[in-house]
Amino acid sequence: MVLNKCSDMPLSFLKQQEKPTLPPWKIAIIDDEEDVHSVTKMALKRFTLDDRGLEFHDAYSAEEGKELLASQPDIALVFLDVVMETDDAGLTLAKWLRQDADNHFTRIVLRTGQPGQAPEEQVIVDYDINDYKEKTELDRKKLFTTTFTALRAYRDIIHVEEARRYQELYRSGLERVIDSTTRVLEKRTLKEFFSGILQQVVSLLRINDQSMLIQLKGLSAVYSENDYEVLAAINEDSPSNIDENIQYYLNKAIEAKHSIFEDDVLVGYFPSHSGKISLLYLKGITKLNDIDIKLLEIFSGNVSLAFDNLLLNREIIETQEELIYRLGDAVESRSKEAGNHIRRMSEVSYMLAKEIGMPEEEAELLKQAAPMHDIGKIATPDAILLKPGKLTEEEWETMKAHPSVGYDILHGSNRPILSSAAIISQQHHEKYDGSGYPDGKKGEDIHIFARIVAVADVFDALTHKRCYKEAWPIDKVTEFLEEAAGTHLDPIVVKALLNNADKAVKINQMYRDTSGEDEENS
Repeated sequence: MVLNKCSDMPLSFLKQQEKPTLPPWKIAIIDDEEDVHSVTKMALKRFTLDDRGLEFHDAYSAEEGKELLASQPDIALVFLDVVMETDDAGLTLAKWLRQDADNHFTRIVLRTGQPGQAPEEQVIVDYDINDYKEKTELDRKKLFTTTFTALRAYRDIIHVEEARRYQELYRSGLERVIDSTTRVLEKRTLKEFFSGILQQVVSLLRINDQSMLIQLKGLSAVYSENDYEVLAAINEDSPSNIDENIQYYLNKAIEAKHSIFEDDVLVGYFPSHSGKISLLYLKGITKLNDIDIKLLEIFSGNVSLAFDNLLLNREIIETQEELIYRLGDAVESRSKEAGNHIRRMSEVSYMLAKEIGMPEEEAELLKQAAPMHDIGKIATPDAILLKPGKLTEEEWETMKAHPSVGYDILHGSNRPILSSAAIISQQHHEKYDGSGYPDGKKGEDIHIFARIVAVADVFDALTHKRCYKEAWPIDKVTEFLEEAAGTHLDPIVVKALLNNADKAVKINQMYRDTSGEDEENS
């Protein structure tokens, strides 16, 4: 089965398969006379309704009949004898089927060789029997007519019931689509977005059993310029790698330019106006019914729109980040040897924020705002900023003004990044014990963003060469941080850095100073 794209929708799921061959109608013959079974089968052996023949099931007592009907509730018609192991065995079985088994779909034709024992009118009313025949009157023609009438009634009842269930499931499914779409639209980053898609599709397809989730193999990917970037996965040990089997299905969807459902694999194809394509890969889907297909169609249209909006939003954010980095670079370049200082600061700050449990959205905001922490140095004279020796008292006072200058430049904006950057710029030289500047703030009165940036700033300054010092070896940096915890720096943030020093060193290695004189000793 293939899920194809419609001309009037961004994505539509249509089944394209040969019309399935329907199974035969199931007929149960419950009678203690072997000849009745044989004659009934002989008379109806060529019977068909809607191109469907008959499949016979035999039982020779009411007890056997009960077991048969309990195990196969989709039996369409029962030819039921009244007198078997007891005089009312058939009537008791009919009562059980309607009341205890709660089966009101299967048609019951009661056959008796002793009509006076169970009056026809009373039996039909009291036992919900659909027809009542004497065995002597059921010749081949009447048996055929009775069977045709009963099966047609069963078919119509089932159609009505399926329509009712379809409406209930569709209404329930629409509610799930609305809820799922809302949850996906709440995601702010591509990683969250794709994780949301995976979770909501699993929910939408009602794959809620824990064992099914363990078996389910899924990932989301972005395809652009013949390359894949995996952003989220379910039960993937190495989500960054796409094996040949997965790539086969992803490539097939991309070449076809529509979603596919093949074998037990579903690949959702979500193109965007930007030219990028989001792909949803799910393995372990045993089947998709009509309702699933319609709900996925609605959901996928909403997801495509959300994906476009998210890519546009990311483009704006990336442009904003680049402007911030360039502005930071313009300030830092005056120090000449600073190089990638603000990029390392940004990444280390983000890492520390995540390690101490900060929500993703806040950690991202810190990462974006951190590069502007020293923006106030734009007003610091070169003679002071680049002086290799110790500053005079007057020069030190001028240097200490840069946090306030930075705050004056950035504050007053309603934009979260600029607002956060203003706080960081103003407070990142405050000390945990209250001995810092410009306002002598202490402990948690210092904003957590500034406390994190202070630790990241000190780590970067110590591990890199500056005009006034050489790079320190990592063991000496660690020793200094341990001593500064609780006095100069927030002890919790310091602990997070010491526990993840390897990650910080890797960030140093990723963003080496561009001057070629990066001499951090890691």
